[in-house]
Parts: sequence; C-alpha cells; structure tokens
Amino acid sequence: MTQTASPKTYRVKSFGCQMNVYDGERMGELLEAQGIAPAAEGEDADLVVLNTCHIREKATEKVYSDIGRLVKAGREAGRQPMIAVAGCVAQAEGEEIMARSPAVGLVVGPQAYHRLPGMVEAAARGERSTDTDMPENNAKFGALPARRKVNPTAFLTVQEGCDKFCTYCVVPYTRGAEISRPFSDLMDEAARLVDAGAREITLLGQNVNAWEGENASGHAQGLDGLIRELAKLPDLQRIRYTTSHPNDMTEALIAAHGEVDKLMPYLHLPVQSGSDRVLKAMNRSHTADSYLALLDRFRAVRPDIALSGDFIVGFPGETEAEFDETLALVDAVGYAAAFSFKYSPRPGTPAASMDQQVTREVMEERLARLQAALNRDQFAFNRASVGKTCDVLVERRGKLPGQWLGKSPWLQSVFFEGDAAIGDMVRVQLAEAGPNSLRGTVLA
Repeated sequence: MTQTASPKTYRVKSFGCQMNVYDGERMGELLEAQGIAPAAEGEDADLVVLNTCHIREKATEKVYSDIGRLVKAGREAGRQPMIAVAGCVAQAEGEEIMARSPAVGLVVGPQAYHRLPGMVEAAARGERSTDTDMPENNAKFGALPARRKVNPTAFLTVQEGCDKFCTYCVVPYTRGAEISRPFSDLMDEAARLVDAGAREITLLGQNVNAWEGENASGHAQGLDGLIRELAKLPDLQRIRYTTSHPNDMTEALIAAHGEVDKLMPYLHLPVQSGSDRVLKAMNRSHTADSYLALLDRFRAVRPDIALSGDFIVGFPGETEAEFDETLALVDAVGYAAAFSFKYSPRPGTPAASMDQQVTREVMEERLARLQAALNRDQFAFNRASVGKTCDVLVERRGKLPGQWLGKSPWLQSVFFEGDAAIGDMVRVQLAEAGPNSLRGTVLA
C-alpha cells in the first residue's frame, strides 16, 4: 500500500445486529473527533469502513465482494478510497483479509476500534495494520469521545460477549467472554444521550440480561437495577433492552416489567427451536416448556406485553416432526414479531461438523412455512391493537406531506398526519392495521 493523503471524509457501512450499529456510530464519532467529516449523501468518501457481521453464511465472501466494488468504483473515479474492515469478520479473518486484499489499509476487531484513528493515520503513511486484540475489560469504552447529537431513539451497549457457546454461533469467538460495563459509565453515557436529544434508549448486549455491576452505593445490581436507575432520568421517556437469553432471566427483571412505567411492554427472547432434542443439540439451556413458562411469568406482570423471538430452521438432524414442534410453539405464543433464519454452518463451530446436515431445499421450504405463521401472528397482533390509545415517539417524516412515522410502546411502526416534530411524543388512537405497520389518528 502506497502513502496517501489523510482522509478528509468517511462513511461507515454497518451490517448485522444493533450492536454493530452502535459500534458504527461510535467509530464515526472517533473519526469526527480527529477532524474527518461524514461524506455527504451521494458523494464518495475518502475512507470507507466496512463494519461486518459474521453470523450469516458467506459473510467473508460478502466482505471481499464489497472490497472489490469499492476498488472498481475508485478506479473508475480516479480516486481510490482508504478501506478499513471492522467488526466480527475482521476479528475472525483479520490476517487473511490483509493477505488477500492489498487495497485494505487496516483491519480492526470489535474490541479494538477505539484505536481506529491512529490506524487511519498509519494507513495514510502507507503502513497497513491489523488489531484484533480482545481485552478482558472495557478498555475501548473509556477511550471513546462524548456522544454527539443523537436521534430520539438511541442505543447503549451495556454488555458484550457470550459465555453460552451455542453450537451454531460464532459470537463467543468474535466478541469474546461476557463483560459488563460499569454502572457509573452507563449512567453517565445515558445522561449524555438524553442531553443530546434521546427520548428512548435501548440497552444492548449479546446477552443483555447477563449484565451485572455495582451501583453508586456499592450494592450489587442486575439489569433490573440498572433499568430502575435509568428510569429516574427526567427526560428519558422510554427504555428497552435486547437481546436476552432465557438462562439469564431473573425474577427481579420480570417484576420490573410490571413496576417500571418507562420500561416498554416488549420482550425479545430468542428460543431458536420448539424441539427439546434440537435445543439440546444447540447447547441451549432451556426446553420448549420452560421457555413457555417463562413467557407466562412476563404476561402475568404485564398482560399487554408484545413478544418477539429468534428461530433457526434446518439445524443439523432436524426432522419434519421436530420442525412441527417449532410451529406448535409459534402457535402457542402468538408472537408480535420474530426473526427467522435458515441454519448456516459457521467455520469453527461444533454444529458445522455435525452429521445429517439438512438440504437447502428442505430448509427453504420449512422457512417459508415458519415465516407464514410468524407473519400471520404479527398481523393478528396489529389487528388486535386497533382501537387502543397510546403514545407514539416520532422518529422521522413519512412518505406523504404532513405524515409522520414513529413507534408505539409495542415497537410497532405507526404513521399519522398532523402537527408534530421529530422527538415528540404524540397521543394517537390506532385506527387501521397492516401487516407491518398501523395508521394512527392524533387525539386532541
């Protein structure tokens, strides 16, 4: 790599989960603190950061494809951008990326991106570098700049890593062991987010309900304690959290859903399968019955709670009868929303070498049936919401003149017409339901 001018503009392209979105925002803030501005919409950037996700199949191939497109576009434009690869693919494939792609100036993992500005300076001098260091503490967060102006909804990472080692998952290898950020750091960052305009904060973690720490008085806290303290911030109006693990769900956190008004009636709790044999093969610690019983405890304290989940179809050895058990669980729950995927073998995970890999054709057929059931239930949940009165947090303008779009307490997209501004909390009556959104009527 030859020496180039220091970049004046940047663009971060984040893929995958909300934690990648959060990391992408923080990388942008680091670069702006160094005087590198975000590229204007439609304009090429001097620096492109590919913030990658390693969860899905062919994630690595997608990175090389993106790099190739950037190189080709730069050649045609006569100005080659500096390319940085960040995120989980960077963590897993760092040295290989540098060996295969001379156009890449730097590779940085999700625990090391606080060192991004220095690596960019080195790349501008022609010095390519890789940093996939995975410290056992929260070093990266202490090196991040104060938050800039934010949207009405903001993410706050409270926990990283995973100790569960599900047999299909690469997260323990790319994000490391479970680490909880200190209570005081989280309260400070949340206060700054609210001061910058956030009215809703979503707490993030690979296993967010595994968070633990000590409050200002030195007393041990779980996620419920953090939520209760955050609820005391006067201008913070809504709190959410994702993604949870059934194994880390406590009675205190369940109780918080019935006692903390600012904690929204929405729970994302992945189950992955309705078959106990498949769950055991996945190294999940719950059964279908224990999962359903856990949801019943949430509904007991918050009857209107909206439930969401994750599903994998076609896990190695999954039979038609075991897939039917998943459909039966879906029927029993009635999800308001859910995410479903075909199993994809991730190199280095135990499931990748298991016998009885399910064919792609079978997986696609099962996924279609599962998604039909999930879409049916989401539409039913939306239809059951018609007639309810609720607050909608306005996030952006709609497609039509005078139209606004925001979220209900149950995380439904709601559009309405009337006087409003981004960040307003508007009282509406839900008047009409569609499969993916609702129309609201503003109340006086």
